[in-house]
Amino acid sequence: MSQVARGDSQAFEALYDALSSAVYGVARRVVRDPARAEDVTQEVFLEVWRKAAGFNRDLGRGKTWVMTIAHRRAVDAVRRNEAAKRSDQQAAPDEVVHDEPGEAVIAAEEHGAVRDCLQTLTDLQLESVRLAYFNGYTYNEVATLLEKPLPTIKTRMRDGLIRLRDCLEGAS
Repeated sequence: MSQVARGDSQAFEALYDALSSAVYGVARRVVRDPARAEDVTQEVFLEVWRKAAGFNRDLGRGKTWVMTIAHRRAVDAVRRNEAAKRSDQQAAPDEVVHDEPGEAVIAAEEHGAVRDCLQTLTDLQLESVRLAYFNGYTYNEVATLLEKPLPTIKTRMRDGLIRLRDCLEGAS
């Protein structure tokens, strides 16, 4: 990483060769779209090239640093996509389902309640729950990706799920 920080393109090429498939894999699991995962992978390595001088060996391994950037970039991509969808939904009239409008209304209300309750979580709770339940990461993987101790992640997830349950029970 120190060679990359000094602008050594061969060191960067070796780093890319060693980590690109793992970075793409994380991006693919989070964003699900192969083309978007490729874009995220490119963004990650561009950031690594630009910010390699900021890497601190005392805080962890280079691979962990790169994988954390990958995960954060992928989550940002998902958030941007969700924001664009919300914007599109607000701009366009809601699609009418003619077969079963009652079920569509109930489903929309339930989705809205879940979104509202997710907003009551702290950032760490929300990120932990999303990684574990929406992206399929284990507790250990979540702790590694968020660079937090495993007991902290388990506690935040438990507290977040309790808060979600209580919020959703109050919404019904």
